[in-house]
Amino acid sequence: MSATVSAKVLKAMGMFGGVRMLQILFGVIRTKLIAVWLGPAGVGLFGIFNGAVDTVKTLAQLGMRSSSVRDIAGQTSPSAIAMTVTVVRRWGWLLGVTGAVLMAACAPLLSRLTFGDSSMTLHYMALAAVIFFLSIASAEEAVMQGLGALSRLARASVWGAVAGFVVSVPMYYFWGVASVVPSIIAYSLATCIATYIYRVRGVRAQRPIGVGETLSAGKRFIILGLYMTTADFVAQALSYVFVAWLNNRGGDTEVGFYQAGYTMVNRYVGLIFTALATEYYPRLSRVAASGRRLSVFVAHEMGLILMLLLPAVTFFVTLAPWLVRILYDSRFEAAVPFITIAMTGIVMRGVSYCMSYVILAKGDGLAFLLTESLSAVAGLGLNIGCYSVWGIGGLGVAYGLWFLLYAVIVGYVYYVRYGLTLPASSVRMAMLTFSITLACIVVAQSMPSVSLRLLLLPVPLIASVFVVRNLRKRLRR
Repeated sequence: MSATVSAKVLKAMGMFGGVRMLQILFGVIRTKLIAVWLGPAGVGLFGIFNGAVDTVKTLAQLGMRSSSVRDIAGQTSPSAIAMTVTVVRRWGWLLGVTGAVLMAACAPLLSRLTFGDSSMTLHYMALAAVIFFLSIASAEEAVMQGLGALSRLARASVWGAVAGFVVSVPMYYFWGVASVVPSIIAYSLATCIATYIYRVRGVRAQRPIGVGETLSAGKRFIILGLYMTTADFVAQALSYVFVAWLNNRGGDTEVGFYQAGYTMVNRYVGLIFTALATEYYPRLSRVAASGRRLSVFVAHEMGLILMLLLPAVTFFVTLAPWLVRILYDSRFEAAVPFITIAMTGIVMRGVSYCMSYVILAKGDGLAFLLTESLSAVAGLGLNIGCYSVWGIGGLGVAYGLWFLLYAVIVGYVYYVRYGLTLPASSVRMAMLTFSITLACIVVAQSMPSVSLRLLLLPVPLIASVFVVRNLRKRLRR
């Protein structure tokens, strides 16, 4: 079983890691073209309108994209699977229409709050179509992920990104600032069409499902989704509070360093977690009723992810100054200590990540809300405290302590609430990865010259060889 599971995990990681990198690449190119062809005004309008869409979409979809995956994956009989898929698709349409109406109704208010008058009301009303398209796409993505049709999901994501890019770029060139809203609509429509083309076909309920039954059956994932949406709102709100505090305390330059460092840590290294979760979450949901199988899957995932993280985090520690120059420029080198020290948090995030998905797999919305909210409050306190003492570098310390504390919080739920355990081998692997990462950070931070960091390069290279050999052994078992 270990070899089969490892092969599935690595295949999913390869697929969705590549998909995510492609999406990031297209995003970078789009942002560059917008900046060149539309100027600061265009960049600002994109930020404003996309921010409004993201906010309304989060509220309107009620976390259905993630919560419904559990319900689909947890079904065992073909009839139950077909019924759940039908219900999820209907809720996608229902929430899409509701969200579109909400966006259109809020358009006058959004225009006045953002621009001071009603001049952009029609623009906001037009964005209601985006909410609808994204809701339909989210429902189909949840179906594909829940049924394990990951290759379909990957192809839909790739072609959606490609089509959206191809359609929107000419708009920027020919229409200038006037292209902002039409291009956002076109991009979401391209995503929706690609998802619809690659949707899972042939899964139909064997009997008619009425409106009442659709609403009743959807309550399971909608209630869990509400908990998830609330937890996400708390986290986003407290993150905004910290950015506002940092801007008041250190100025917009310090905020820029923080945002650059946080983006590098979460978007690029955190890419590993995003890729693995696509396969891991539905797999856990299928065995959520069996404590023994949950423990086995969590231990397997933890061992694998820590092994993959070891070369990744040590590469980042070693090459952080050069990566910052490539992705930003030399003016952002003040963020290097933050990025370097935060790698300890990435390791602890790997530990907590494996256990935290058990909460979602069990549909324990209250526990999820409490753990995420407590983590967000702790993160805010640590960020403020550590920045006050050590500056930008202190935010790396805060990141490490934050995910160490989060691992303890999630571990408590994992051990006490669910009665699950981790094998000694997983604990040893966690300690080994953390110790090597911490040692590299200490050495890197004590280097009198940036160029001397290259002396650490053998560490990630040796770690990469170690990972390759261990993966070969796993796949042969």
